[in-house]
Amino acid sequence: MEELLRSNDPVYLSFVRHVLSEEGIDFLQLDGHMAALEGSVGAIPRRIMVLAEDLARARLSLGNATLTRT
Repeated sequence: MEELLRSNDPVYLSFVRHVLSEEGIDFLQLDGHMAALEGSVGAIPRRIMVLAEDLARARLSLGNATLTRT
């Protein structure tokens, strides 16, 4: 698996998960529990991981979704 992105923004992470799900791209969100344990300091961002063969399509899907949500 390859890292698509990392962020501490729960709204953005929710948006990313939604876009990936709508496109049928399997993903994992890592470090969610660690980020919750450390509190609101923001020292441990959550990571979104996708399969290596889906990385380009995931980036394209996020780019297209970001352009159309304004």
